[in-house]
Amino acid sequence: MTTTAPHPDDLRYQAVSSRDARFDGEFFFAVATTGIYCRPSCPAVTPKRVNVRFYPSAAAAQGAGFRACRRCRPDAAPGSAEWNIRADLVGRAVRLIADGVVDREGVAGLAARLGYSARQVHRQLTEELGAGPVALARAQRAHTARVLLQTTDLPVTETAFAAGFASVRQFNDTIREIYAQTPTALRAQVRTGKRPRAAKGTAPAGVPLRLAHRGPYAAREVFDFLERRVITGVEEMTGTVGARVYRRTLRLPYGTGIAEVQEPPAGHVRGGGRGTWLACRLHLTDLRDLANAVQRMRRLFDLDADPDAVAERLGADPRLRPLVAARPGLRSPGAADAEELAVRAVLGQQVSVAAAARLAARLVAAHGTPLPVPDGTLTHVFPEPGVLAEAGLDGPDDPGMPEARRRALRTVAAALADGTVRLDPGADRDDAERRLLALTGVGPWTAGYIRMRALGDPDVFLPGDAGARHGLAALGAGPDAADDWRPWRSYALHHLWSPTLSNPALSNPTLPNHKLLNRTPAAAGE
Repeated sequence: MTTTAPHPDDLRYQAVSSRDARFDGEFFFAVATTGIYCRPSCPAVTPKRVNVRFYPSAAAAQGAGFRACRRCRPDAAPGSAEWNIRADLVGRAVRLIADGVVDREGVAGLAARLGYSARQVHRQLTEELGAGPVALARAQRAHTARVLLQTTDLPVTETAFAAGFASVRQFNDTIREIYAQTPTALRAQVRTGKRPRAAKGTAPAGVPLRLAHRGPYAAREVFDFLERRVITGVEEMTGTVGARVYRRTLRLPYGTGIAEVQEPPAGHVRGGGRGTWLACRLHLTDLRDLANAVQRMRRLFDLDADPDAVAERLGADPRLRPLVAARPGLRSPGAADAEELAVRAVLGQQVSVAAAARLAARLVAAHGTPLPVPDGTLTHVFPEPGVLAEAGLDGPDDPGMPEARRRALRTVAAALADGTVRLDPGADRDDAERRLLALTGVGPWTAGYIRMRALGDPDVFLPGDAGARHGLAALGAGPDAADDWRPWRSYALHHLWSPTLSNPALSNPTLPNHKLLNRTPAAAGE
């Protein structure tokens, strides 16, 4: 007797019928009788199976002629966790498109970054996502435009160009096609009162956003992680636990910005059945940077992760299971600026997190780019790699590092500045790590830490890290145990760094950093 496995679309329909928010962003469904597409958790009445169509991306649903649902706003769904894991052409391309590369550099620029022809990129994206790079970028522009229309008083014409459209006509046509409304009607849909008109090209109160994520989110642990690493001048954490606000400056393609993300109160669930979110506000000197700034904050707070998949894998190990149960939704924070993170990793070699933050603050004060107007304690944007590569880093500019680390810092900064090492969202992770390890003063820990945070790799383990070794010992496990935690070893590492397992002095990834294990032969005489 043989059994037939359920068809994938039947399983997707089950997710739709149960309004399962875990699948938001993983796929989209459209209803032939209404012409509308939705996210799986849409609260509307479940349509009949015969009328439902499934699509791998919002752009594919739009390309098939469906318009976005006004209730569940499928364009605002969290991204698929698959793109965090995948290191192939499609995964890298999706991350770059989300970062705005197509809008800034065109499809040719996207293809050049990936090392493939534009035709190959288009073909593979279309095969897997049902839409090419232009359509995927168009869907993102439409979402950015909707956010601007509904959260700012920027004139419609300026909104079009801020969202990345080449013309007002293209903007109007796209909004009508995707939302079945004019831009003016879309704006009026959420108007509840008068707001002061923004000055040309700006939004005085910033752009308020809801950064969606799926499943539980261990906010306290993430905010604790970031608070310990705050760099004066570039970052600050205000408020008390459960009501903190993380603020930081951003260097963006068209200007600078300040991002604010609010810690949700403990036990508070936002969003109901449609998933949950973090409240964010972006202050930008140029609104064309909105989509890019959003993606940076999503990477920093690891908002596209699939915590259920992570918990299922890690919780299968009886040694990790109590930690996973105690901290549901634990994330692996990424980076708001990959090049900044690489510099910070070098500064953190062989010193405590607090000492590394002090070194970074001195570097910022001496070489950072001042903001046009300081905002609270935020005064600078982190120094660009090209500036650090040429900086003296001695005399009055000496941040207080050994000569070997100053050399390593200049070497890494020069490699980032000249493109020898690429850390953009579409970078080849294996190639980037190899190139980092080839640099004088960069060892396995530093390269791995950069890969985990700057490149957002969810499957990095640092066997030479003191916190990891202490955590493994506390569990009664050896280094080989990490092989059972693939492809989520980065999350396992954060569990091993838990204060419940280790002394706070050892639960910190940048504290000891294992002097000998992290050296290259050229740096061994330090």
